[in-house]
Amino acid sequence: MAIWVDEDIRLLVQGITGHQGQFHTKAMQEFGTNIVAGVTPGKGGMQVHGVPVYDSVEDAMEREPNASIVFVPAAFARDAVIEALDAGIKLIVVITENIPFHDTMQFVHYAMYKNARVIGPNCPGIASPGKSKIGIFPNIIFKEGNVGVASRSGTLTYEIVASLSKAGIGQSTCVGLGGDPITGSTFIDALKAFEEDEETKAIVMVGEIGGTAEEEAAEYIKRNVSKPVYAYIAGRTAPPGKRMGHAGAIIAGNMGTAESKIAALEDAGVVVARFPYEIAGLIKNDKEIW
Repeated sequence: MAIWVDEDIRLLVQGITGHQGQFHTKAMQEFGTNIVAGVTPGKGGMQVHGVPVYDSVEDAMEREPNASIVFVPAAFARDAVIEALDAGIKLIVVITENIPFHDTMQFVHYAMYKNARVIGPNCPGIASPGKSKIGIFPNIIFKEGNVGVASRSGTLTYEIVASLSKAGIGQSTCVGLGGDPITGSTFIDALKAFEEDEETKAIVMVGEIGGTAEEEAAEYIKRNVSKPVYAYIAGRTAPPGKRMGHAGAIIAGNMGTAESKIAALEDAGVVVARFPYEIAGLIKNDKEIW
């Protein structure tokens, strides 16, 4: 099993004819993802790596996609997501960064109204090793297994997943939630799904400074999660008021500090690593998992 993405995915690529769309379409195919259609207005009739291109999502629905990935530039990303939602697609991964906050608010709330899931924006996507990938994760870092990973940071996810695989610890699903202040899916969404997934035996959270997502997740873990959870929080040395990398990674007042997040997680029974590379060792030494 896995969460949200499995071998039944029929993927639509919005913005497939751009450089990133073309490159990652090929990489997702090599991972095993079934890509059934692409969309770029005005490019209908083309093919990209054998995938037929359509002028609109509505036209592409003849290929019966059930998920979409958005490589559309920020100025047009909101319209692309709404177009997919209006067509009935229930899982949309938004890779695009620098989308205006109000645009993200609109399509995230519209997705809730449509009972659909958005992952992102400004995220690396989601991958279930051995099944399917919707995103830009490097293929080579994954190993099929039973550890679920949810992260606000793309590159830290790559580092931690690669170290897990090197240590012989495979993953059930890895989901990049995105680093913006507003995202379509949260740690709590991922924790709930991993808790319900029979294949997932342990969970890794990769957080960072800014916002209260990790503190909220800690409260959820206390009440609802029975599986062991491990975490790493980036940005321990960041000065207050200074944005570090992601738009959401900014400390305001006494909220969102690495210290407050680590304290909340440890109070919930989460094992918090000091450095990313420690996660694999902590999991491997947990006799209850193995």
